Amino acid sequence: MKIVGLLLAAGSASRFGSDKLLHRLPHGIPIAVQAARHLGAEIAPVFAVVSARSGELAGLLRAEGCQVGVCPNAEEGMGASLAWAVRNGGAAEGYLVALADMPFVRPSSIAAVRDALLAGAALAAPYFHARRGHPVGIAGRFRTELEALGGDEGARRIVAAHEAELVKVPVGDPGVIRDIDRPGDLAPPSAV
Repeated sequence: MKIVGLLLAAGSASRFGSDKLLHRLPHGIPIAVQAARHLGAEIAPVFAVVSARSGELAGLLRAEGCQVGVCPNAEEGMGASLAWAVRNGGAAEGYLVALADMPFVRPSSIAAVRDALLAGAALAAPYFHARRGHPVGIAGRFRTELEALGGDEGARRIVAAHEAELVKVPVGDPGVIRDIDRPGDLAPPSAV
């Protein structure tokens, strides 16, 4: 079963104050590069979606082995970027949808969601303390619905419409619910 990792890296980062995806974590790795490394450790290929203004980021992600595509309507939101990624990321029987502003997701959590898809789940998501996180696994049979997404909703609508088919994957990883929106979000997990 071919599963494609989709790394959504086309957001505007308006609340961060600068290009958050290029912001370096304490160990010196940019946020998006760390997210790409973790995703790429468990799935190949990884198709990263960036905006037209993300030349430096695109280069860094290519250097990590990602296939990179520039979404022409990224400013419309996450749903538009995800739809574009599905249309342009190649044929797949499943997708792992990851967010580039979530660098703390452990590879083991990504593997657990991937394995749920491989075992036949239509939808799969990691859960930490009863909270749904990322990445979200989506079977290829939802391709048409994914391609029809728009705006900033992402795959949430698909998951809600098919919630009975969602496999909840319990993980001991707070990274699955920890995204970076503001510089303060980079505080150590014990302070979160």
